Amino acid sequence: MNNFIKNIKVRKLYLVSVLALVSLYSCVPTRTVREENKTVPELYNSETEDTTNTAVIKWKEFFTDPNLVTLIDTALANNQELNMMLQQVDMAKNEIKAKKGEYLPFVGVYAGAEVEKVGEFTRNGAVEKHLDIREEEEFPEPLTNFSAGLSASWELDIWKKLRNGKKAAVLEYLASIEGKNFMVTQLVTEIASSYYELMALDNQLEIIEQNLEIQQQALKMVKLQKEAARATLLAVRRFEAEVYKNQSNKFQIQQKIVETENLINFLVGRYPQSINRSSNAFITKTVDTMYSGIPSQLLANRPDIRKAEYELSASKLNVNIAKANFYPSIGIKAGLGFEAFKPKFLTNTPESLAYSLVGDIVSPLINRNAIKAEYQNANDRQLQAVFEYEKTILNAFIEVQNQLSNVENLKKSYSLKEDQVQALTESIDLSLKLFRSARAEYTEVLLTQREALDSKIEIIETKRDQLLANVKLYQALGGGWN
Repeated sequence: MNNFIKNIKVRKLYLVSVLALVSLYSCVPTRTVREENKTVPELYNSETEDTTNTAVIKWKEFFTDPNLVTLIDTALANNQELNMMLQQVDMAKNEIKAKKGEYLPFVGVYAGAEVEKVGEFTRNGAVEKHLDIREEEEFPEPLTNFSAGLSASWELDIWKKLRNGKKAAVLEYLASIEGKNFMVTQLVTEIASSYYELMALDNQLEIIEQNLEIQQQALKMVKLQKEAARATLLAVRRFEAEVYKNQSNKFQIQQKIVETENLINFLVGRYPQSINRSSNAFITKTVDTMYSGIPSQLLANRPDIRKAEYELSASKLNVNIAKANFYPSIGIKAGLGFEAFKPKFLTNTPESLAYSLVGDIVSPLINRNAIKAEYQNANDRQLQAVFEYEKTILNAFIEVQNQLSNVENLKKSYSLKEDQVQALTESIDLSLKLFRSARAEYTEVLLTQREALDSKIEIIETKRDQLLANVKLYQALGGGWN
């Protein structure tokens, strides 16, 4: 009868415990975060469905100038920012190892020695005083203790909290790799842009020097005209002022050349030195045809989109990890070794053999505000990652769309500027001939020379902008990192 009553009490206690756990975990909060929107327009404006994409071309094939290729190669090895990012990638890889170790058993070796003196009028003191362990051996006073052995602890990952942590670390590692790839595209683009800028400045300097020769010849002619009383001192002064102006512009361009060279050297990771380049054929440099493919290819080609996608997946796992904190954690601890009050007894087995096995369940019960707050934060971070992912896709599409339009408009602009340069170059000779024959004013000669110089500078800038637009479109499509 007593056993029956005891069984009923045990069952009631078990039932109460189960009901308490059910009621406790029925209060675990849940929150649904909307899925990310991956849809992009089917086509770019005024484009066909051709899937040929320049982004798949490796950067060493996209850039054909050997001097530029050498600069980029050197930068990929020496650039400090990129090397710091590589360390970040390595740290993310190490985090995977740390997370993987968390759900495996921890095993350690231990050895210890201690001494203890207790009062004789205590339970332990009385035992030590009157109990012999051997016929000729007594407890030492004060009592010493020596131990050595192995200890192990293991948290059972029944809620997959630790495994999800390892998966999230893997995703963060992959995201760091894509972050590094995106930095490579930015570095390649910046070096190429600065290189083309440097070549354009060289050509502008050459144009100014050529124009100075023409202006100085015109100045000599005006001085001769003045001596012959066919021109005034005002005309002479105006021509001199124009010469001074272009001499001043020459020094400004020389300063820009120095700064651009040093910017490239900084990106390459070296102290200032001359940059090898072939600027002579800059104005006749061919602008390659670009192929944009279709917008959906951006999801696979752009490193920043892939990075945002990995980070979004990691944030989803972090939500599961935060939710698992509401559930009980189950741990196992074990130990196996030898223990004795004198070192010579440590090897006496089984008398000195000591072992332990402990299992425990720990669950949050009261004041779970911190856990709830972390769960809410994890959900908020997931929603942030959703917005970041969608923003990255939108930004990528707009960048491509802008550069496609830029490439097309610059192509039309360059064609018109070629005609403008040709017309104004011919006008210089005509204005000088008319001035010699007193059929044109000196102001017409000055204005013609100024407009011709401006047009030549502008066509060089347009050629530069065409090359930069191609580089930026290549980056926007997702090229430059492979």
